Amino acid sequence: MQEVVQMPKFSSTFILCMFCAVLLCSCNLSTNSTPWTEKNPSNPPEMPIPAPKPSAEQLWIEKKLSTMSTEEKVGQLFFVRHHEETAADAAAYHLGGVLLFGRDFKGKTYEEVCAMTQTLQASARIPLLIGADEEGGTVVRASSNSNLRSSKFAAPQMVYQKGGLDALAADARDKSDFLLALGVNVNLAPVCDLSANTGDYIYARTLGLSPEKTAEGISSIVTAMKAQHIGSVLKHFPGYGGNADTHTGTALDTRPYETFLNGDFLPFRAGIDAGADSVLVSHNIVQCMDETLPASLSAPVHEILRKELHFEGVIMTDDLAMDALAAYCTDEMQGALAVLAIQAGNDMIITTDYKNQISAVIAAVKSGTISQAQLDASVARILKWKIDLGLIEAAP
Repeated sequence: MQEVVQMPKFSSTFILCMFCAVLLCSCNLSTNSTPWTEKNPSNPPEMPIPAPKPSAEQLWIEKKLSTMSTEEKVGQLFFVRHHEETAADAAAYHLGGVLLFGRDFKGKTYEEVCAMTQTLQASARIPLLIGADEEGGTVVRASSNSNLRSSKFAAPQMVYQKGGLDALAADARDKSDFLLALGVNVNLAPVCDLSANTGDYIYARTLGLSPEKTAEGISSIVTAMKAQHIGSVLKHFPGYGGNADTHTGTALDTRPYETFLNGDFLPFRAGIDAGADSVLVSHNIVQCMDETLPASLSAPVHEILRKELHFEGVIMTDDLAMDALAAYCTDEMQGALAVLAIQAGNDMIITTDYKNQISAVIAAVKSGTISQAQLDASVARILKWKIDLGLIEAAP
C-alpha cells in the first residue's frame, strides 16, 4: 500500500501574502538599474573627484576683475607704441603695455632710458608690460645705442654657429639682464620662423636650421628667458616661411597644412612647452587655414593655436599699423580693425592708434559684439602674465 504524504495546509491569506512578496521582489529586480557589483561592499561605488580649489592667484585675479570697469579692462588689451603722450595716457586709458622702438632709445644715456621706463610705470595704476624687440642681428632696438651697450647683440644664427644651444641660452640671459636693467620686462623674441633660403625676407632673423633643430634652439632660449623672469613672445605664428614683408604689403601663403604640422609648428610647440608667455600672430594670409583674412584677424588661426598647440597664455597681434592690413580697413575705421582682432581671439593688440581703437572696443563690449566673458578671460591672462613677471603681487 502506497504511503500518502500529507501536504501542509495553508490558509488563503498566507498564500496571498506569499504571492505579493514574490511579485514585489520580482519588480524590484527588474526596475533596479544599479549593478550588483555596486551594491557589493567589496566593490563600493567610485566617489566623484572634487574640483581643485582655486589658487590664491586665481582668487586674486577674480577679485581684481570684479572691481574693474569695462574701460579699465579694455585698456589692458592694448600694447601701444611709445610716444610723447604715452605716460599720461597710460593712466587715462588704463594701458596694458608700452612698446619701445629704436627711436625711443636713440641717443639716450642709460640714466635717461631708466628715467623713461620709471616714468611710464609710475603713471600706470596697474603695472605696465614694457617691451622691446631685441632679437639680435637686424632687429636690435636697444643695443643699437652704443651709450647702452658697446656692441649690438649678434643674430641668433651667428650665436648658434659659434656655440650651439649653450650659446643661445647664454645670449638670451645677456639680453634679458640688459633689458631688465633698463626697465624693459618683455623681449618680443624669439623668432620661431623657419627659412633655409637666404633670399627670404625673414631669413636673417631665423636660426636658419631645420624644424627640429630650430625647436631645440627655441626651447633653450625660452627656458633661459623664463629663468631671468623676462617676458617672451614667440613670433610670427603660424610661421612666416618665404612670404613677403607684411610691413609693406599683403602676403599670401599657399603652402599646405601638412607643411605647418610637420615643420612650422614645431618651434612654436617647443616654445610653448618651455613656458613661453605670449605668441604674436602675423598678418600673413594663410590659405589653408583662412583664405580670406590675415592670420592676425582670423578666428580659425587662433583656434588652432589654442586647441591644437594648447597655448594658454597671451596671444597678441603684430602691429596693426602695418601695410598688410591697409586693405581691410581705412584710416577712419581703425577702431573696427581692433574689434575684429579681439573677436578673432587676440588678448592684446600692438598698435599706434590706440585712442580710437580703445573707444571702439569699449563700445563693442557694451553692445555685446564682444562678450564680457571673452574680455574677462583676456584680462585674466594679462594679469597672470604680470604676476608671473613679478610686476603684480597677488596677495590674498
